Amino acid sequence: MKPDLSTSDGEWALDVFRQSLRTSQLASSFRITEASRLPLDDPEKLEYLRELIQYILDGRTIIASYNLVVLIILLSFTASHFYRGIIQGRKRAAIEGASDGGDVVPEAPEDCEHHAGSSSSSTLEGSLSSRTTHLKDTDADIERQPLLLGLRQDRPSPSRSKPSVFAIIRSWLMYQPRPIPFINRSLPSNATSLFVAGYYGLNIFVHLFKLPFELRYFFAFADRAGYVFVVNLPLLYLLAAKNQPLKLLTGRSYEALNIYHRRVGELMCFEALVHFASMLIWRLILEPEWLATGSLWHYFTHPLILLGIGAFVSYELLYFTSLGSFRERWYELFLASHVLLQIAALLFLWLHFYTSRPYVLASLVIFVLDRIAWRIGLKSTVVTADVEVLEDGETVLLSANWDLTRVEGQKPLWRSLGRNILHGWRPADHVFISIPGLGGSNALQAHPFTIASAAPSRGNTLAQLNLLIRAYSGFTSELLRHARLNSTVSIKIDGPYGSQDPLNVLRASKSAILIAGGSGVAVVFPLLWDLAITHPGKRQIHFMWIIHSGSQRSWLSADRLDKLRQAGVRITIPQPTVEVGRPDVARYISEVAKASLTDISMVVSGPDGLNRTARNACVKEVRRGMDIELRVEKFGW
Repeated sequence: MKPDLSTSDGEWALDVFRQSLRTSQLASSFRITEASRLPLDDPEKLEYLRELIQYILDGRTIIASYNLVVLIILLSFTASHFYRGIIQGRKRAAIEGASDGGDVVPEAPEDCEHHAGSSSSSTLEGSLSSRTTHLKDTDADIERQPLLLGLRQDRPSPSRSKPSVFAIIRSWLMYQPRPIPFINRSLPSNATSLFVAGYYGLNIFVHLFKLPFELRYFFAFADRAGYVFVVNLPLLYLLAAKNQPLKLLTGRSYEALNIYHRRVGELMCFEALVHFASMLIWRLILEPEWLATGSLWHYFTHPLILLGIGAFVSYELLYFTSLGSFRERWYELFLASHVLLQIAALLFLWLHFYTSRPYVLASLVIFVLDRIAWRIGLKSTVVTADVEVLEDGETVLLSANWDLTRVEGQKPLWRSLGRNILHGWRPADHVFISIPGLGGSNALQAHPFTIASAAPSRGNTLAQLNLLIRAYSGFTSELLRHARLNSTVSIKIDGPYGSQDPLNVLRASKSAILIAGGSGVAVVFPLLWDLAITHPGKRQIHFMWIIHSGSQRSWLSADRLDKLRQAGVRITIPQPTVEVGRPDVARYISEVAKASLTDISMVVSGPDGLNRTARNACVKEVRRGMDIELRVEKFGW
């Protein structure tokens, strides 16, 4: 039995409706004046209005619990991360603590005939010794050695049991599909795609849960789309921040999380489009005549509507200027527009939707703390660096040295909150550099580069920073021109940034494979140096560096390579791909895996094609029963 509908009930319903929608686009057209009142004496219309209000308020309640679900998921990843850290720590102690000071007695490999491949699929001969840890110390040209050194024909491959269901599932999760046809866009691993699909599924669920699938309640669908957008806002900014707690909680730095930042942004832009289009459909087609008031002109020119359109346009422009094709062509414009559009979008959203203000404020705090407090204040410094054009004529070596002890003695108290590059860095860290001396807008631009030199070890008083910078266009081409005319340059450095997860995985394994393609050696070499020199242990280390031309050999000095060989690293540098084509990386990985009697860790850094080839070669070995931990070092997708 329905309750009696009095005038006060009608006024209450109208008041609730106004309050729940007062900052939505419909609110601008919904007005009650003395001259024009809604016919609330109709019980069916009043009941409809109450139901619509209830659906809207239910949606707010459902979505308010969204961030709680995200927090629970994050806590589960945190627990897994800390558990893995404990296990890896025990393995590291066993491997490195048993090395008797880091000096491993080498077992000289048998001599092998040197071959130079002549096709894109190099022939690999023999199998690796599973016990030797040192290369024969010769003066042979590494570039012309075969892909596998110290080969032995008489050592059988270790037997492997039939892969378990767990191994099959794990190999499927590791697999990386082919790029999308026609647009040639690289795809991530199946595990990453599955996680992203789960995230999309969660958002679809909270968008549609308890929604009435009737056109007369279509406004509730449109309203919830806007709210789904709003609750994801802090997550978007948190994933984009260079200084954020997710690194501590998950072990992954912002660049590893960049793919999720982009997927969150894409979903938000889609929800914004759904919200905008749905509100138009409601106002133009589906809104009951007795509920609609005011003209369309009044509706579209109302300040609240204009603010909503401003927020929508700002975020959609953020999306389009963030696309890979746009970033590659106009990177400097991308950097500038990304900051300006974010500020405009947050301001429009704050004024457009009152309920969004806590989320907007949280996002603004994240943005300000990351950009100003850390990146401009705590983690930035200015140094004078030497610049040199390397042998290939297209690569600039930027290097700087300083005394760590002097810096530590001069560190102010407030610097303890954030360490900048002057206090050292860790293997595979990267920095953002700005060079105001290049003129123009370069003072406002910050470009990321991986630190190509070894990280200062404990007790080392001298920091030697090297950056390998390939010249393309824009900033890098201007730096190349400067290096041809000058020997020094003043640079502003923001950083370091990065994660120790790849190094921790390598140090916890008795067999390590590091593969670099071209300038990917800037990532791999510091890891390799730390593994072989700084933290030596009873482990096999295999290093392959694929170069495009012979001139790229100048990126690593012969002295460094010699020291790595003496430390037991098996170094393979095939002939340049411009001369003989690409080496058979998959077979290289397979041969190392066959010769290994224990678990393997692997880090690969290079072009998309190399990364995918190495990943899927690991997939085959995992399916065969091998235990392989893989890390692919790539900035986003």
